[in-house]
Amino acid sequence: MSDYAKALGARLRAIRNQQGLSLQGVEEKSGGRWKAVVIGSYERGDRAVTVQKLAELANFYSIPIAELLPDARPVRGGDPATKVVLNLERLGQLPAELAGPLARYAATIQSQRGDYNGRVLSIRGEDLKSLAIIYDITPGELTDQLITWGVLAPDARPAMENMDA
Repeated sequence: MSDYAKALGARLRAIRNQQGLSLQGVEEKSGGRWKAVVIGSYERGDRAVTVQKLAELANFYSIPIAELLPDARPVRGGDPATKVVLNLERLGQLPAELAGPLARYAATIQSQRGDYNGRVLSIRGEDLKSLAIIYDITPGELTDQLITWGVLAPDARPAMENMDA
């Protein structure tokens, strides 16, 4: 099995998991169009998947076909991006004069992703740099403020220490 087949399979599995589907769930949701054993073999890299089948899978998952390809996302140097998890329930309780810019930013990301679980939202650590500019403070100060507001967990501070650079 090639490294690309493994990476493609891992990407297919990640998309299926993001959608909250088991292999059997895919078969049921597709009305038998996609057999669990076939999807599993694609995900393990045991079976080659054609471009046509990838396009059909992308359609089934309601995502652009490029999202199924392991090299479709931009390659970044260095460490993987730090993930920041915002507490949307707490954000919604804050006065608009404090959290308005962050609330609008979060709402925009939710809209782009079609992600409306309403409880939490993951953003990149790099997004805090942009938000810090909006708030006219350093990323570290913004991290502290978000922790104080209860929008960010206190254990996020160590991961964000190098963001002031």
